[in-house]
Amino acid sequence: MKKHTFEERTLELAKEKALYELGLNADNIIINNVSEKNGLLKKSVTIEVITIQDVITYLKNTILEILKQMNIEANLETKVRENRIEIKIFSNNNAILIGKNGKNMQALQTIIKQILKKEIKSDLHIILDIENYKEKRAKNLEILARKTAREVARTKVETKLDSMNSYERRIVHNALNDNKYVYTESAGEEPNRYVVIKPREN
Repeated sequence: MKKHTFEERTLELAKEKALYELGLNADNIIINNVSEKNGLLKKSVTIEVITIQDVITYLKNTILEILKQMNIEANLETKVRENRIEIKIFSNNNAILIGKNGKNMQALQTIIKQILKKEIKSDLHIILDIENYKEKRAKNLEILARKTAREVARTKVETKLDSMNSYERRIVHNALNDNKYVYTESAGEEPNRYVVIKPREN
């Protein structure tokens, strides 16, 4: 991944120099490393800068190389929103990439995050999706949550849903957050935590 270094008397001046020379604003760069030198007559600060565009290029090349090893052809779309990069994969074998309940997709996202963590020191978030799977999954989980909630409200018997990752559990919690008749709790140990839908006491 391409990295740029800039040296100035202070950190702020080094940042300004980086933005000016790269022609970017602060939202489009990551300051990856800062080092200071204190001499007898001169103090200097050196920063290592990576552009968001270079991060995106690196991620796309990494993902395509992994998929190539799996004999999967794919196109990628990327979006940058605040402090996260969203990558959407369109492939000739989405079922394999997604896996049961999205487990293969989640594993691929974890691998990509670990690879990036070795390159940059930043809390940049990477969100991986495969042809709108997460959007469809979210809608299905909301439907399941409300359907199960109606049954729990009717029978007064709590129901345990299948194990889910934290993102999916949050969808269920949010879907029933304002429900007058049931409430939700997470239970179990990772990676098999699940949501329990319980009836409210009158």
